[in-house]
Amino acid sequence: MTQAKLETEVSKYMSYVLRHAPGAAGLTLDAEGWVSFDELEKALTSKYDVSRADIIEIIENNPKKRFTLADNRIRANQGHSVDVDLALTPVEPPAALYHGTSSANWHSIERQGLKKMQRHHVHLSADVETAKIVATRRKGEYLILRVDAARMFSEGHSFFVSDNGVWLAESVPVQYLSPDAGTP
Repeated sequence: MTQAKLETEVSKYMSYVLRHAPGAAGLTLDAEGWVSFDELEKALTSKYDVSRADIIEIIENNPKKRFTLADNRIRANQGHSVDVDLALTPVEPPAALYHGTSSANWHSIERQGLKKMQRHHVHLSADVETAKIVATRRKGEYLILRVDAARMFSEGHSFFVSDNGVWLAESVPVQYLSPDAGTP
């Protein structure tokens, strides 16, 4: 296995255990999603041929900044399906935010809005370019939705920002959505 492939595999496994299945690696997350870095290191080095320095490099070089490492603890920044409280503080959003998805989802979205599904929040992007990157990870035609975040916020909806800059909302009702790019 090449070094790049190993780093990708380790990063994906870290996302999996820190967001969805800590027990798969023998880990227990605290209420805010943190786990001892030493425990994660032990789990990773028993599964992969990596060192502590390799793991830290994978975390620091992750282009999406999926993880926060602080005080010998680590957690995923968002996207959890397990019950955690990321202790996020509501903040006022920019006027518009964006959501990238497959155009195949449009019929459901135009009826129900954006739902968090198995996650804790709907993930939103601050710009069209980032939303397009998210949308084009999926097969088929993509769709970028514009969220009228200013109006949502003024009408009582809360927004949060994760440590890696992803905007989060409980849901986005359909009246705040409009297609921005791609194929609806």
